[in-house]
Amino acid sequence: MRARPQVCEALLFALALHTGVCYGIKWLALSKTPAALALNQTQHCKQLEGLVSAQVQLCRSNLELMRTIVHAAREATKACRRAFADMRWNCSSIELAPNYLLDLERGTRESAFVYALSAAAISHAIARACTSGDLPGCSCGPVPGEPPGPGNRWGGCADNLSYGLLMGAKFSDAPMKVKKTGSQANKLMRLHNSEVGRQALRASLEMKCKCHGVSGSCSIRTCWKGLQELRDVATDLKTRYLSATKVVHRPMGTRKHLVPKDLDIRPVKDSELVYLQSSPDFCMKNEKVGSHGTQDRQCNKTSNGSDSCDLMCCGRGYNPYTDRVVERCHCKYHWCCYVTCRRCERTVERYVCK
Repeated sequence: MRARPQVCEALLFALALHTGVCYGIKWLALSKTPAALALNQTQHCKQLEGLVSAQVQLCRSNLELMRTIVHAAREATKACRRAFADMRWNCSSIELAPNYLLDLERGTRESAFVYALSAAAISHAIARACTSGDLPGCSCGPVPGEPPGPGNRWGGCADNLSYGLLMGAKFSDAPMKVKKTGSQANKLMRLHNSEVGRQALRASLEMKCKCHGVSGSCSIRTCWKGLQELRDVATDLKTRYLSATKVVHRPMGTRKHLVPKDLDIRPVKDSELVYLQSSPDFCMKNEKVGSHGTQDRQCNKTSNGSDSCDLMCCGRGYNPYTDRVVERCHCKYHWCCYVTCRRCERTVERYVCK
């Protein structure tokens, strides 16, 4: 009789894996693509890890995009790690692609963020590649129809967001459009969150200008529409992650829709990240739920935020240690035109969770 809980736990674990397989972000394994792989022949597409058959076909028909998509996978991984460096869940599991743990396999708040960020990253990379002339199929974005304002004129080369969104969505959404890939609820959640990521990218498009004039007077400014850096988009999405809405898959009219679990009187907002399953607190290591735990994580003794030793260490306490830091100091400007500095060493106290 005592074996039953373990059997049930194993069955639930297997069921979670079966119903929540995250084909949609397995393409982030492209971040590990070796530089030696030229990606200039269609047969190279089969050598790329983490792609479903529809993405392999897109690779073959759009081979010139693949270097940019590999770059997007690397940038998404870096942006996620940077955004969550001060949190218990620090996005380290993104580097396990394509073999994720349950924190990203299931319909969690964390997977919602990664789906949104990866969708934004691929469109961001393609839009920027158009601007830099790296892609033969696109060029600068269109000149806006509205006037740029007094003293400004449209010029330069705008990021081609429309092309980035078009091709990025084709690639990143392809796994969710395959019929036999998990439950309908998971598909809807992942498609919704991917679109939230692209919406955050659209919101990051801003006017950028460069001054012209005698002696830098800036009498005229040439302006264009450019995207913010991906790290800024990740910061926006992290805010949405913190306020994400738990949803259920419920009939509304003749079809099932995702509706807020506790506020099912309203539909899900287009701007909010959604998730189906609650996450653990990530305090203790438990690979069954995708938690690496926070033991030996560095914490900030003087912080009141998520990186504080109280929150990061989950009340277990922390150990101090000393570290030697070498930095530039006593810098001096010399006419003309260089700076010299000395190298100084100091000892700092740091803290890690027990």
